[in-house]
Amino acid sequence: MATDLLRGKALSAQCSVCHGKNGISRDPESPNLAGQSAYYLEKALVDYQKGLREDRRMSIIAKGLSIEDIKHLAAWYAAFELTVTEPTL
Repeated sequence: MATDLLRGKALSAQCSVCHGKNGISRDPESPNLAGQSAYYLEKALVDYQKGLREDRRMSIIAKGLSIEDIKHLAAWYAAFELTVTEPTL
C-alpha cells in the first residue's frame, strides 16, 4: 500500500494536542513523533489497539484508526528530517 502524506498530515491534527504541531511535543508526558521510524510508530499504534500497550489517551485514540490511517500517520511523522547537535562539553 502506498502511503499518502497529505492524509497523514490531516490525521495528525488530532495528535497535535499532545504531541505538538509537526510532532514536536511541549508536554513532558508525550513523546516527539517527528522523525520517528514509520515501523516503530505503526507498531506502537497497533499495540495500543490490541491492548499490548496502554495509555489512558492513546488506547482510546488508536482504536478509532484503521490500519491505513496508521500507515499514513506513521509515514507523515517519519518524513520529518531532524538534525542533531552534539552537546558542548
